[in-house]
Amino acid sequence: MPFSPEKRKGTLSGIIFVAIFAAAAIFVSNFAFVQSLGISPLVIGIVMGIFYANTLHNQTPEAWQGGITFSAKKILRFAIVFYGFRLTFQEIIDVGMEGFLVSLIMLVSTFILGTWAGNKLFGMEKDTSMLTASGASVCGAAAVLATEPVLKSEEYKAAIAVSMVVLFGTISMFLYPVLYTAIIEPATGFLHMTAKEFGIYIGGTIHEVAQVVAVPASIPGSPKEMADAAVIVKMTRVIMIAPMLIILGIYLSYTAKKEGKESAGAKLVIPWFAVYFIGMAGFNSLHLIPENIVSIINEIDTFLLTMAMTALGMGTRFAKFKGLGLAPIYTALSMFVWLVIGGFIITKLVCGSL
Repeated sequence: MPFSPEKRKGTLSGIIFVAIFAAAAIFVSNFAFVQSLGISPLVIGIVMGIFYANTLHNQTPEAWQGGITFSAKKILRFAIVFYGFRLTFQEIIDVGMEGFLVSLIMLVSTFILGTWAGNKLFGMEKDTSMLTASGASVCGAAAVLATEPVLKSEEYKAAIAVSMVVLFGTISMFLYPVLYTAIIEPATGFLHMTAKEFGIYIGGTIHEVAQVVAVPASIPGSPKEMADAAVIVKMTRVIMIAPMLIILGIYLSYTAKKEGKESAGAKLVIPWFAVYFIGMAGFNSLHLIPENIVSIINEIDTFLLTMAMTALGMGTRFAKFKGLGLAPIYTALSMFVWLVIGGFIITKLVCGSL
């Protein structure tokens, strides 16, 4: 037990150690240049954690490992629950059925495509394929964090998935403003979208929440309607992580039983933190807590998520990446192409402009 009398001091030291890294990551994320790139503190945290794991790891006491593991597992689940304070059901209703359908279709199709392509087409093992797919289909690094405990996978697999989110999410940030010029400005034609439709397209296809916010902000004179639709659709995708994880838990239980792996965990595991996440979003929808308090809760939650991501990075050694080759890049690229092209077609179909 990490907090047993003989381990308590080392565990607390490890948690404080991770917290210091997380604070540094948040400090760096506030630089104007970093904000302009839409890079969240979660991503900075895992980069710092990976740097530590491959350079200074042997210089810290082994007793601290319990605190690092606690941050990557327990603090993570607590932070995912309180992520629900970023959402209200009213926001989801406001964007309408169009935004909901685009979110649902893109999440399901991208997750299935990424899992299949990674595992069957490019030869990655299933856990890494699913983690990479969850990052692209839901909400980037936070989705990888939420999926990792359901799969009970190793830390380095989550790091691979997050690195793909960073790579292709960053490409999206430069690509979508160019697409805006081609899609919005023509008054008619196949490529034309209204501002709201393009916002739905952004929110339904870009990886990270921060990247979704950054794209409209980087387009001079972009309508507020576009930015609002983009953020709300993105947050609709975020809340869908809860039912996705529950369904994934049921699927993993079913396949374990089918393959005769009774001793390997065929018991149904419900990710209760995902259920509590929905409950927290529902509570937030009642608006019982003042907005300034909710803002403080979200800042604390960002810090806890950054701690969890940093701790995951601290468990990642480059030696574990050997043998993967370009499979993660090919997998993430296949999903990126589907998100950009397939997402455009799906948005046009759902919004009735095709």
